[in-house]
Amino acid sequence: MNVSEYDLVVIGTGPAGQRGAIAAAKARKRVGIIDRAAMIGGVSAHTGTVPSKSIREAIFQLTGFVVKARYGDGSRGHGDISIQDVSSRVNAVVERETEVVRSQLRRNGIDFYQGDALFLDPHTVEVQDDGEKTLLKAEKMLVACGTRPAHSPEIPFDNHRIVDTDHLSGLSGLPNEVIVVGAGVVGLEYASFMAALGAEVTLIDQRPTILEFVDRQIVEALSYHLRQAGVTFRLAETVTHVEIDEARDRVVAWLQSGKKAQGDALIYAVGRQANGDQLHPEAAGLAVDSRGRMKVNQFFQTDVPHIYAAGDVIGFPALASTSMEQGRLAASHMFGIPFEHMPELFPYGIYTIPEISMIGGTEETLTASKVPYAVGIAKYSELAKSMMLGDEAGMLKLLFDQETHKLLGVHALGQRATEIIHIGQAVLFYGGLVDYFRDMVFNYPTLAEAYKVAALDGLNKL
Repeated sequence: MNVSEYDLVVIGTGPAGQRGAIAAAKARKRVGIIDRAAMIGGVSAHTGTVPSKSIREAIFQLTGFVVKARYGDGSRGHGDISIQDVSSRVNAVVERETEVVRSQLRRNGIDFYQGDALFLDPHTVEVQDDGEKTLLKAEKMLVACGTRPAHSPEIPFDNHRIVDTDHLSGLSGLPNEVIVVGAGVVGLEYASFMAALGAEVTLIDQRPTILEFVDRQIVEALSYHLRQAGVTFRLAETVTHVEIDEARDRVVAWLQSGKKAQGDALIYAVGRQANGDQLHPEAAGLAVDSRGRMKVNQFFQTDVPHIYAAGDVIGFPALASTSMEQGRLAASHMFGIPFEHMPELFPYGIYTIPEISMIGGTEETLTASKVPYAVGIAKYSELAKSMMLGDEAGMLKLLFDQETHKLLGVHALGQRATEIIHIGQAVLFYGGLVDYFRDMVFNYPTLAEAYKVAALDGLNKL
């Protein structure tokens, strides 16, 4: 059996693996990277970030969702849109993104190995692909193998009527009524997508509240908009079992409270299972928890010092954006490349319809920390640009210190929230004051102008 030797072997080509591999390659290290052929770019490119956000954009384009909100045409067009309409647009984006990743690896001289990776010892990985086996040895290892949907024995998945978030394309058509189990970020996103297409959605979660880490005012506004779009919340409820009523051709989810939810299809979106348990980690002296995750230190080292892990396989925050930085910083540390620690201050983007984004403290966390804060709010209905975009229901919220005026948190709801949040991110990172927004000139008309409106609103209250 051929054995290839490298300075670094990376398991996984998602955001963490790709950026880690490229960082090492640019430091003139010999790098090999492993992934299944169908998964170049990782979960992010194929079943997670890229396709889900592509679905969202396809819905906006196919339904004219925003244009109708402003100008109206008397129809949501649900019956005229098929799974194929959406999937064709998604597939085009996924194929393009996959080729971008493949090209970046090639340009940086990184050797790609197709197949499943298994540890044989702390420095050796076996790559299995259709009976073929290849051995890779390396001084350093980076585990960035991502996740898969978590399953429950109570859910009889058939990848047709009852699906997880990796198999949405298996739905035979767009359901008129759909059950979504799981009201986390992913569940909320898909619930809002289905509602935007005109479906009646029942959203079930065992927790009594949603998005506990998000500012409550923003969550309440999001919940209102989702209810208006046709989403029914069933919170503090646990699904005990699911069955298909053949006589009525319906999916039925029974709840612990005795209630039941019915629909044409069920989407299961309760968490992810890390793939660390599929690598034979014990052969390398690695341990994983019950969810397949690996424990790392601040430099992304596992308990085996030359083996690093990054991305979703290490758990929170499990964002494509943070995974990219984790992979780069892991490679930098292992080879002594100068780097800055990744700041704890990073933005969240939740691509529901309407989308929300946040960075910094919330009213709840600041209150718990006994920080005296003031609030400034800009309603999208006050902005010329938002009226042009057909979104008058959004808002931008600034939290700042009452005495020093130091910016403490930024929260946005509505169109392009995930874009404009970065203006606040820069000011937060450099310890800036809310006065900056009051004193600066913003292009008009823009959504960014909301920062000036919110700053004036907050400062005028003092």
